[in-house]
Amino acid sequence: MAGNNSEAKVVRGASLLILLQVFSRAVTFVANQLLLRFMTASLLGVSTQLEVYYLSVLFFARESLRVAIQRQGPLTSTSSPAAKDAKPTQGDGKQNTRAQETQAVVNLGYVAIMLGLAVAALLGWMYLGSIPAATLLSTPYLAPSVYIYALASVLELLSEPAFVVMQVRLQFGARASAEGVATFAKCAVTLASAVWASRNGVELGVLPFALGQVAYGSGLLVTYTWYGTGLARREGFSLLPRQLGQGRDYMLSYFYQPTVKLASSMMVQSFVKHILTQGDTFLVSALSTPTAQGVYALANNYGGLAARLVFQPVEESSRNYYSRLLSSDSEPAPPAAPPPTEKQTAGKDDGVSAAQGGPQPSKTALAQASDNLTSLLRFYTVVSVPLLALGPTAAPLVLSLIAGPQWTASGAGEALAAYVYYIPLLAINGLAEGFVASVATEAQVHLQSAWMTAFSVLFGVSGYVFLSVLDWGAVGLVWANGINMAGRIVWAVWFIRRYFSQRGTRWEATALLPNSLAVLAAAVASQVVRRTVNSEIAGVGVKIILGELVKVVGTAVPFVGVL
Repeated sequence: MAGNNSEAKVVRGASLLILLQVFSRAVTFVANQLLLRFMTASLLGVSTQLEVYYLSVLFFARESLRVAIQRQGPLTSTSSPAAKDAKPTQGDGKQNTRAQETQAVVNLGYVAIMLGLAVAALLGWMYLGSIPAATLLSTPYLAPSVYIYALASVLELLSEPAFVVMQVRLQFGARASAEGVATFAKCAVTLASAVWASRNGVELGVLPFALGQVAYGSGLLVTYTWYGTGLARREGFSLLPRQLGQGRDYMLSYFYQPTVKLASSMMVQSFVKHILTQGDTFLVSALSTPTAQGVYALANNYGGLAARLVFQPVEESSRNYYSRLLSSDSEPAPPAAPPPTEKQTAGKDDGVSAAQGGPQPSKTALAQASDNLTSLLRFYTVVSVPLLALGPTAAPLVLSLIAGPQWTASGAGEALAAYVYYIPLLAINGLAEGFVASVATEAQVHLQSAWMTAFSVLFGVSGYVFLSVLDWGAVGLVWANGINMAGRIVWAVWFIRRYFSQRGTRWEATALLPNSLAVLAAAVASQVVRRTVNSEIAGVGVKIILGELVKVVGTAVPFVGVL
């Protein structure tokens, strides 16, 4: 079955992406450790703001398009200039159809470029206008760095037409090469410029980060263009925009309307999702100093390392997998349905009911998706048990070793300890919302956006209370994020359960929970490490810190054995 082949390819791709993330993050990690010796908490805080600006441009320009492209079905029209221009090969009709569908994806990549130019200019103007005069004066080359970050975002978006082709064709090798080249270039340029400035007594401020981001975007553009050009030459499409066809299914003859419409409906959700994702940075920028922002940024970088290494590749690959499995492996809906039961009638207006009169995923595909999703989520919850039991005690000690005692003394250790509780929520939410994005209809996307807006308000209120009223600093910000993420998980789990239930497939959230013995062992292990390990001595000496970490490991060994 096609679903099994797709699953195997996605699993291999996810494994490759995880290895790529491990390599790229290892290189980035080493470079960051060296950079920490050349910078202050204030500079790190400002660089985090610039990174949020950069990520915001990319997110608003391409995120909704990427999700919509993954769900694009076969084009309905065959009167395509792109298909006519395709070079004849074996299986001419099938090859031309595939070239036409690929060309539609390429054309949508140029929409991201156009959006990116506008968003980069707008957000750049807003950010420059919001920078306090004191920060602008105390941070060398801050304004030029904003312009350079804007250039870097445009360079990365120029690779979007080639990237989306690699995405829909599951060309994970090309992506691994591009990410590897770009990451190495970024680290080399950032570190080289920082070391040069230090040796020559030149204050560059955040300029090394900006130059490194340009190198990253350039690396992606060159590598994706190389792979995309080769694929286009072999299969008869173009990396430049071409006309697709005429009729109401095409906008301006270049863009496939159903995909554009879906992307437009997801734009509001993408905006809300990004505000929630980067809301911690927005909030800490408004309620704290650049120094405090740097402390939180350090804790966030180290705490989110697992999310970037493992969870993000799994989320992206599973989203692609579920989109294909539950849309392509389908069977026609029955011509006549029995009268709805009272329960079905009550669920009609909840935004999650199965569509009527259209193709539905097969029972086999639904069962396969349910089993895989349950297995992944349960794996996350089981792994979270020892992490929550031992991580908060070990986190300040580890931070003191890798970042130095000056950062531990700034409060980053406490923030990282709190972040350990947040990591399982990140993992579960990413996978659950990835499934929702794979199967949700336009109406359901709007429903999710409404709930996410409510959660964003809850996050803002929680953040204000924790930061301004209780003065918890970065720790309070982590807890505000946790409250927001927990709400999003509850909604996503409710959606998933309703989705499978409406289609006659069983999916129970209780199957995700760890067993009672594991929870009891976690409680005992947590109390043992809290009583025997002194995490507050971080910074007094490497040997003493290593001795305390040995105690944590000694507690972990029998605990993991129980699991």
